Amino acid sequence: MAPTAQPTAGELALAGGPLWRRLCEELGERYRIQPKIEYSGCSMAPGWNVKYRKGSRAVCTLYPAKGIFTCLVVIGPREEERARLLLGGMSPYLRDLYGNAKPMMGARWLMIEIADERTLSEALALIALRMEKEKMEK
Repeated sequence: MAPTAQPTAGELALAGGPLWRRLCEELGERYRIQPKIEYSGCSMAPGWNVKYRKGSRAVCTLYPAKGIFTCLVVIGPREEERARLLLGGMSPYLRDLYGNAKPMMGARWLMIEIADERTLSEALALIALRMEKEKMEK
């Protein structure tokens, strides 16, 4: 599938809705990271996406759709134990998503559909887990 013209950040924000804008603002303010718009032919979610990285470390990838979006957060072996502790207080949706995510390349790839404030907050908590200072220095 050939890519269409690259969308602007504003067009992506319109497609993703207010929760998209809030997540992008949080990532920029908390972690001082800038988005990178890319086209992916990946079979999981082909099309335009927005990647957030801190140095060489992937933080998350956002996949826009009309009024909703998906946030990919990869939980690696170093985050596994702490992620399980966090999941105890999270929604059944996120617990099920995590439980059903089969490890790939030693990590769980969580494609989180952000449809409400609670799911956004839970995604941000998992991102915070990945961004903990002690891990970023390793």
